[in-house]
Amino acid sequence: MRYADGPTATAETTIAAPPARVWELVTDIGLPARLSPELKSATWLDGASAPALGARFEGHNSHPRAGTWRTHSHVVELVEHRAFAWAVTDPDGGFGDAAPDPTRPLASWRFELSPAADGTTVLRQTVRLGPAPSGLSRVIESAPDREEAIIAARLDELSRNMTTTLQGIKALAEESAG
Repeated sequence: MRYADGPTATAETTIAAPPARVWELVTDIGLPARLSPELKSATWLDGASAPALGARFEGHNSHPRAGTWRTHSHVVELVEHRAFAWAVTDPDGGFGDAAPDPTRPLASWRFELSPAADGTTVLRQTVRLGPAPSGLSRVIESAPDREEAIIAARLDELSRNMTTTLQGIKALAEESAG
């Protein structure tokens, strides 16, 4: 597994709440900052106050080994009650790309909601790394012979973080649905 291949991680849970309730939570960009071990805050940019195709938001992240950084995310998919996706760019050029380009992101994130016949919702969160350089790229450059292990460790960490976020969304959705 190589960074250039766009490695992915996915987490999934079933929530005893309808898609409309789950949708309210996954499209609240501030909510993951309350749940995620890495994302610390997110705010809409350019006067936006809700998701819309092309809307942007700024995220602030922190990691014990990587430090802190900010990102700009661009909403690239929005299908009500079904899919919310964004492409993450580096507005500061700190990882090598001086011009943020949502068609060439550091990472792409996606929530996918699938309604079930019993009224529950299957919620899936996926991340795809690259293709633009990121903090992970720097780690790989410092130890290219360990690229596969570095990527596997990062995907495992992201998977655990996504599971934590999904469990928080599940708790909130089921609390208000019950």
